[in-house]
Amino acid sequence: MPRKFFRKYLPDHESIREHRHLRWARPLLKHPNLWHLNRNSVAGGVAVGMFGGLIPGPVQMLTAAILAIVFRVNLPVAVLSTLYTNPFTWGPLILAAYAIGAWVTGGNGTPASAPEFDWRGEHWLDFLPAFWDWLLGLGVTFLIGNLILASSLAVLGYFAVHLGWRLYLLAYLRRRKARRLAP
Repeated sequence: MPRKFFRKYLPDHESIREHRHLRWARPLLKHPNLWHLNRNSVAGGVAVGMFGGLIPGPVQMLTAAILAIVFRVNLPVAVLSTLYTNPFTWGPLILAAYAIGAWVTGGNGTPASAPEFDWRGEHWLDFLPAFWDWLLGLGVTFLIGNLILASSLAVLGYFAVHLGWRLYLLAYLRRRKARRLAP
């Protein structure tokens, strides 16, 4: 079962509840669905993580954790599934969100220009404010596209987990039946 595979790598819920920095949240972390590996809890965790992964800024995992607690889905899966956004995928995801937003809002269709930055003359930390200003300049078009893309990825992730879980279960039952029928 996939549960055995995941249990090797996921932290024990008791150790998380007793962590010294998380003791204040102990009452919030008691719901069993936050830790159980069943089809609905894992699918919900993936959906929450896929949605939270597209929030701009460094609060993606925190948002996924809060949403997992609110919707009572698997917390570790929700936090880990935000990792699909990384420095290599973030650019294409921003452009896809902007394109979706331009299509929905009937935007002018001009592609967003990249922020100005000279790698030779400035410190790399000076890029972050320029990038944030560029992101804010995308405005409502980006915001609407990002919400649509995040919601679509959440729905696709939810149904992909349900489908994958079902296919794995059917293959497991076939193997078990074949073992019983073998002499």
